[in-house]
Amino acid sequence: MIYIDPPYNTGNDFVYADNFADPLARYKEVTEQTTKSNPETMGRYHTNWLNMMYPRLRLAANLLRDDGVIFVSIDDVELDNLKKLCNEVFGEENFIACLVYDKNRKNDAKYFSIGHEYMLVYFKSTATMNERGTVLRMTKEGIEEVKAEFERLRKLYDDDWGKVNEGLKLLYSSWDKDDPRKSLARFTRVDEKGPYRDDGNISWPGGGGPRYDVMHPVTHKPCKVPSRGWIYPNPQRMKEEIDRGRVVFGQDETTTPRIRTNLFEADKEVMRSVHFSYAQTASQTFNAIFDNRRVFENPKSIDDIKKLVEYVTVKDDCDIILDFFSGSATTAHAVMQLNAEDGGNRRYIMVQLPEVCDEKSEAFKAGYKNICEIGKERIRRAGAKILEEAKQANSQLKLGEEPKPLPDVGFKVFKLDSSNLKIWDDSLIDNEDIATLFDRIDGHLDGLKPDRSNDELVFEILLKMGYPLTSDLSAFDLNGLTVYTVENNEMLICLQPGVTAEHVEQMAAYQPKKIVLASHSLADSSAKANAYYLLENQNIELKTI
Repeated sequence: MIYIDPPYNTGNDFVYADNFADPLARYKEVTEQTTKSNPETMGRYHTNWLNMMYPRLRLAANLLRDDGVIFVSIDDVELDNLKKLCNEVFGEENFIACLVYDKNRKNDAKYFSIGHEYMLVYFKSTATMNERGTVLRMTKEGIEEVKAEFERLRKLYDDDWGKVNEGLKLLYSSWDKDDPRKSLARFTRVDEKGPYRDDGNISWPGGGGPRYDVMHPVTHKPCKVPSRGWIYPNPQRMKEEIDRGRVVFGQDETTTPRIRTNLFEADKEVMRSVHFSYAQTASQTFNAIFDNRRVFENPKSIDDIKKLVEYVTVKDDCDIILDFFSGSATTAHAVMQLNAEDGGNRRYIMVQLPEVCDEKSEAFKAGYKNICEIGKERIRRAGAKILEEAKQANSQLKLGEEPKPLPDVGFKVFKLDSSNLKIWDDSLIDNEDIATLFDRIDGHLDGLKPDRSNDELVFEILLKMGYPLTSDLSAFDLNGLTVYTVENNEMLICLQPGVTAEHVEQMAAYQPKKIVLASHSLADSSAKANAYYLLENQNIELKTI
């Protein structure tokens, strides 16, 4: 899944301007936080924004799996243009929905209070979803709350269903009319199976359905057949539903039966396209994480993102959620929170330019120099809170109850930079004498830059060797040498000098597929030759950098 909340085209400072004719210069400009003004009076007002979005959406399309989905937040200014752009990038046939989020009212508006935003939704491949028979469903909002209240009331009133029903109605009445949980109030009856409704239409949709006799259980006479025929295709299927208690009969055969629906059995629903998500609530939730300091303007609602993640990902599949306009890292917070709630193994990738904070802003006064620092701190604080809540829940378990595994709230931070490896400059230098040339050569005998840490070097090696940055990585001591092991000894890395043939033989005992050494690590040419022959005989690949 990809979710992005790109900068809306407000006509103010614009740090994402691109000029792909000179990408290196542009990258340097952007990372130095040079901004580009984009006033509405500019003839290319929309073009500049779309030129920024187009390559990013192209890359997003390439990154999505065939069963992937992307959500893009936007407002009225660029909705029409963004939809055309997404149609071109993802294909019109892969457009799924335009979600609407009612966020707040603006009483100072001149004509209309525009308090809503949109979210465009595209599949990578609708054809793939159809082939797999994919159906998206979510747990009905509020159903867990109703379950808890139902259990409390039935114990309190000793299964007096009338009183239990009255108690549930009090819960329903406490919800605002716009509350998405309000739909549960339609389940107006209660018995041992929980709340239910028995007014379901049992007739065939559109008419022309099957007609056969269904005997009334009391009068044993054929019931009145609906004018459109029965919804179930044959008597056997009808009997199955009757035996399961899904068909409700009237007092006699003159009344057409109805379908019964039990709330706790029909607890899934398709997601609505219109949502109520008040911006003030999202801001209050975010500010509470930062000791009620307003260090970020207009954060997204964690609940909104969490619902999307839950709706389209599978908790046990290690699905990846990418947000490349991560801002305050709401998406990371949502993924961690959801994993803690349902025991999922979802992972996230957040990407954000280090956009500087205004020196007059609350964020700068709080010590945050750029947006990335805010996002990282948000993940730390949210993760600590989630972990503490999980520990408290385990400490309150009753005798015999198994504690739940603690959620993984760890994360790594990487910054785009030049390579940690020296790159040979093969350009000719005027009047370069032989001594200078040999100095240049000597400077490359060790291919690693001296001002980089081992961690930085190791992670670049991972990428160059085809391993992801999330690979299992640890280190151990081998007779005074630090050796990094990747994916349970699948690859070993040693960057220290003084590696002998004996060291290589000891590494080979771990039976890795590859051993990576710095070019200066091997003690001498003899050790290097012996290492190659030793590892070649054991089908272990040796790489030197």
